[in-house]
Amino acid sequence: MHEEGGHSHIHDVGGDAYHHHGYARLPEDLHPFWKMDRIELKSVGIDIGSSTSHLIFSILEMRRQSAALSSRFALKKRTILYKSDILLTPFREGTTIDADVLSDFFRRAYAEAGLNPGDVDTGAVITTGNAARKENAASIVELFSNQMGNFVCASAGPLLEAKMAAYGSGAVAKSVETGRTVLNIDIGGGTAKLAIARGGKVLDVAATDVGARLVTFDDGGVVTKVEHAAGVVAKHLGLSVSVGAALAEADKERIAESLATALLETAARRRLSPLSENLLISAPLSDSAEVDTVIFSGGVAEYLQNPGLPTFGDLGPLLAEKLGKLVNTYLPGVAQEAAAQRIRATVIGASQFTAQVSGNTIHIGNHSLLPVRNMPVVSVELAEAEAEQLTAEIGAALVRSEIVEGSEPFAITLRGRITPSYERLRTVCDGIAGALSATVAGRRPIFLVIDSDIARLVGRTLSDVLGGYRDIVCIDGIQLQDFDYIDIGEERAESGVVTVVIKSLVFTG
Repeated sequence: MHEEGGHSHIHDVGGDAYHHHGYARLPEDLHPFWKMDRIELKSVGIDIGSSTSHLIFSILEMRRQSAALSSRFALKKRTILYKSDILLTPFREGTTIDADVLSDFFRRAYAEAGLNPGDVDTGAVITTGNAARKENAASIVELFSNQMGNFVCASAGPLLEAKMAAYGSGAVAKSVETGRTVLNIDIGGGTAKLAIARGGKVLDVAATDVGARLVTFDDGGVVTKVEHAAGVVAKHLGLSVSVGAALAEADKERIAESLATALLETAARRRLSPLSENLLISAPLSDSAEVDTVIFSGGVAEYLQNPGLPTFGDLGPLLAEKLGKLVNTYLPGVAQEAAAQRIRATVIGASQFTAQVSGNTIHIGNHSLLPVRNMPVVSVELAEAEAEQLTAEIGAALVRSEIVEGSEPFAITLRGRITPSYERLRTVCDGIAGALSATVAGRRPIFLVIDSDIARLVGRTLSDVLGGYRDIVCIDGIQLQDFDYIDIGEERAESGVVTVVIKSLVFTG
């Protein structure tokens, strides 16, 4: 689970004073201060994928972090209320998502859960895999966000989905628990996503056109759909695969084995065959650390865990079978562990909303930039990086978050203390400036969130480095992490601070 904060605090208000005065101790949930320190939110997560679509309702229990002398609420407990059935994502003529069928499905799910859109406090809706590539993906996400509640919404491409799956499958948590390097391989209907996690962070991601529903069949074995990647594999094997024609079982097995081999070559970080290179839809994995554990998630992982599950007229069972036979060849000595979630690994359970107030050492170079809503956060470790290294780190973080620098607003949160010397400030700002050249060229705003209480110094120094660039908002005193979206309000004249609403995605794993 992706959670904010590290504090869990059970209140014992009154303590021994109750006994000292002869009163019985009240149970915590009956104490009059209980509701002041506890909030319950109903949440929904909707995932529209290339192969399947589903949703999940949860109750989020938020508790005040009073042990840290904070007015901030953090996630204490998450209880799943309802999981929908799995729907094969409906498409029209292969190019658009069938909004009517999806809408009916989600309305039935709300009815089965006994909820109305007005009952839900928060949530998130995303499209993933090939569904995110369809012509109306963005409008579908916006439509359902508005129909089902005002939620965080996004179309997640394969690299962002790789990060999401690593959190949802439990791979990121496993890397913390064990101190090991964990490789998560998420295999869906249209794509496979790989993520390397270490120390609770996703350090590298990649994606390839390997999936269960690249070819689909009717009950008679006649081909009903052929995606481009399946055509690439068929051509490589010298096979003819076309809609309306039957495909022999032996040829299905050859296609599945070629897909499994291409995926495992990518996972093993070996020199890739021409077919594996052709199927890659990102740069290959570059992290060189030895992998200790591999976790499989996604729909195909269901067949790895339970080979006898019903089939859906695709390559899922065969692909799982080939992966199971080949994985030890390509990843020898790597432990295999079950995912906390498989097909639901990238289902977002909710977006929890919290509010924080910035410090008053902030820099707002242009007040017309505020307020701003639903801005994705890109997290970067500052350490003692030199300018060139920081530029590269920011660039890599943007790639992993699938944000094209200069094309949309986003906030960079720099984790780590900045020594308030001019030399260090200049180095950090040179690094930031190097990463945001397209943003500056397009006269787009720069939003920064700094750990240290020196946001004003950073903002002014960055403005100087960029030749007096005014469109900079730099704030501090805010704690952010991956998969956060933020709203930044206008500066409060009386206190010189801004209010920040943080929407943190919560994963089923």
